[in-house]
Amino acid sequence: MHQCAHHHPSGQAYGWAFAIGVILNLAFVGVEAFFGWYTGSLALLADAGHNLSDVLGLLVAWGGYALAKLPPSPQRTYGWRGATILGAVFNGLLLLIAVGGIAWEALGRLSEPTQVPAGMVIAVAAVGVLINTGTALLFVRGRKTDLNIRGAYLHMAADALLSLGVVFAGFVIMWTQWSWVDPVSSLVIAAVIFLGTWGLLKDSVHLALQAVPPNIDFEKVHQALAELPNVTEVHDLHVWAVSTTEVAMTAHLVRPKLENDDQILKQASDMLHSEFNIDHTTIQIERSVSDVACGQAEEGTL
Repeated sequence: MHQCAHHHPSGQAYGWAFAIGVILNLAFVGVEAFFGWYTGSLALLADAGHNLSDVLGLLVAWGGYALAKLPPSPQRTYGWRGATILGAVFNGLLLLIAVGGIAWEALGRLSEPTQVPAGMVIAVAAVGVLINTGTALLFVRGRKTDLNIRGAYLHMAADALLSLGVVFAGFVIMWTQWSWVDPVSSLVIAAVIFLGTWGLLKDSVHLALQAVPPNIDFEKVHQALAELPNVTEVHDLHVWAVSTTEVAMTAHLVRPKLENDDQILKQASDMLHSEFNIDHTTIQIERSVSDVACGQAEEGTL
């Protein structure tokens, strides 16, 4: 049996990005909540509430990011890498709760629209657009390769969109005096945030259940292993996520010929790393299926 793990830098460091995002958003929550209460603007209060949930979301993602860097131990042989998956799940749920809160308050305010000082609302929300957009840009590079970073990015991008909607609503109210635009804009933006959040939650729960990561084609992995020299069968193949950036795999390869297996094991490991970005591999070599009791081989499944 052969175990191999390619250890390489995880890419851009996000510790300072998390710290900057938390500090900026905490400060803005206080400012926005005060002016939302002072002006009676639901849009500002909703934005402040969502910003507060984003601070918590950033802290969760930051915690997962930090825990994933801890070394393995005899009790946790993969270390705390799985914390990034849990962080992504929590962030998805937190975003859905925030969307529900915004929608609930907006529906309640529709029945009793309140006049708000549009100029002040626009000014405060415009600051929010700048802060949230700037924070989102800190995570933009990692959003496609790391679900945990994607959760942080979505929080910030959603807040930037919500703040932009508040600016738009403020201008409409200033021109038309239509006070119902304030809660309606919150409802529209809540729907947009929900659509963006659903993909994050679905993918993170998928990884939490140890399913094959979406970027891995299971059949192609099986075929690539089967095409290795002198391999007659592949079975007990499992592919799952160790974290939001690392993938592990185990497999049994049947090679009837008696020979030194070191070369084929290295070739298999290098191929899985270069073609599928699977870095943690465990491969067992067998001379025939009947030599060992492998449940999946007996059942005729992968």
